[in-house]
Amino acid sequence: MTLKDELKQLIVDACDRDCDPATITDDELLFGPEAPLALDSLDALQLSMAIQKKYGLRLTDSKETRRILASVASLAAHLEDCRAAGA
Repeated sequence: MTLKDELKQLIVDACDRDCDPATITDDELLFGPEAPLALDSLDALQLSMAIQKKYGLRLTDSKETRRILASVASLAAHLEDCRAAGA
């Protein structure tokens, strides 16, 4: 399972969505009324807690968190950057 596949499953589980994780594309928006999953701020909190638990990554800056959680691709890229930096 790739990191992006893991993240898609994590999103579905953490945000309690009833959909197949494989239907989430890497670049689709995750948050907002125009996004297919239409995740909201409570979902963002649940997702950030799940990310911290699974990957040990704390998302503390709200502007940065919005950018990181914009899509599966942006989240995966951030996690890979943090792993490469040893954070």
